[in-house]
Parts: sequence; structure tokens; C-alpha cells
Amino acid sequence: MLCHVEQLGTVDYAEGLRLQAERIAQRKAGELPDTLLLLEHPHVYTLGRNAKRENLLISEERLAQLGAQLFETDRGGDITYHGPGQLVGYPIFDLTQHRRDIAWFMRSLEEVFIGVAHDFGIEAGRLAGVPGVWVGNDKLVAMGVHISRWITSHGFAFNVNTDLGYFAWIVPCGLRDKGVTSLAKLLGQKMEMDRVADCVIEQFGEVFGLTMQIERSRVKSRESRVRTPCS
Repeated sequence: MLCHVEQLGTVDYAEGLRLQAERIAQRKAGELPDTLLLLEHPHVYTLGRNAKRENLLISEERLAQLGAQLFETDRGGDITYHGPGQLVGYPIFDLTQHRRDIAWFMRSLEEVFIGVAHDFGIEAGRLAGVPGVWVGNDKLVAMGVHISRWITSHGFAFNVNTDLGYFAWIVPCGLRDKGVTSLAKLLGQKMEMDRVADCVIEQFGEVFGLTMQIERSRVKSRESRVRTPCS
């Protein structure tokens, strides 16, 4: 089964929502195969369906002064942060072609990033009762999805080179006794985003049994290629 991958560079959050809606409509109409959107967002905080406003620790006016936006979304989960250096992914998958099982889909997403962490020599795993991928008590990958007619949207936020200081303004995912971490912090060096994205794409293919076809899209360039192995 084919999965179309769009690597979009930095995309404003509102534009990311628009792109998701467009791809969801196309997937429901059978005009697209499963699709994975990979991108980064400018500084933004997003509230999931179950978010509590008190988990935003500063005013919206102060957020604006920090150059950050705030959005309410229809994904699951509480509040989280997106920003430069964080790899955000929106899988637009038709679960009728896989398994009509939301828990299976979430476990599979987690398995992708447990595998990616292993590729970089990091032992990561799950914590009972909370979604995402963890290294000890610190979250490396946040997850929250929405499903309509078995088509998935939203997805994951993988802290690669993320400035973790931006999490100080929220209670990440509403978990007061948990921390956050990043690939760069764990490895002690800034990571090449394209290399990390290639590892994510490879693991998606392996975990979901998909052939990954990649399109990289930038303001001044566009290319299509077949995935090369992560190394």
C-alpha cells in the first residue's frame, strides 16, 4: 500500500489546518492514498478537545508579546506547544484500509517513534495511561488525533531541536508531574531535521506496512523521490 509523504518546511498553523482539511476531503473521496504531512510550525500553542484553560499559565496578550499564537482544535488531548525545531506530522490515513481500531493506531504511532529513538541510540517507551513516547519521565513525542469516518488527522509533535523553554508557559498535555525533552538535549547536539525526517518516514513504512513516496515542497523548490534508508 502506498503512502504519499509531503515535506512542507515551515507552515503557519492556520495553513496547516487548511491543508489537513483539503487532504482529508481528498482521502474520503478516494482521490489520494494515505498521506503523511511533515512540517514545522512557527511558535503556537494548541488546545485539544479536553484542554483546561488553566494549563495555559500566561495571558493571551503575553503570548502575543512572545510571538506565539493560540488555537483551539478538535484533536484529543490537552494543551501543547509547536515551534521551530519540532517535527510535526499529520497522518491522513484511512483506517478502513488498516484496522478500524483507534487504540491500535495510537500504539502504532508510538511504535514508530520508539523505533526512531532506537535508531539514534535512545531507549524510549510508553507510560501507562498517557499517550506519546517517553524517555524516563520526560515526553519526547506528543500525540493527539481526530478521526472522522475512519480518516485520521492531527497526529504527533516530535521534539528534535525544540527550544524547550517555551513549555514553561504551559502545563504540557495537562501533566503537572511530567517533563519534556528533545532529541538534541538527549544527544547533546543539534540534529539535522531532514535526517530525522527520513528516519520517521522509514519507521512509518515499517510499522504500518506502507511504501513511502516522498515529495519535498519548499517555496523555491520541489522534488519527488523514493525514500532512502535511514542511517
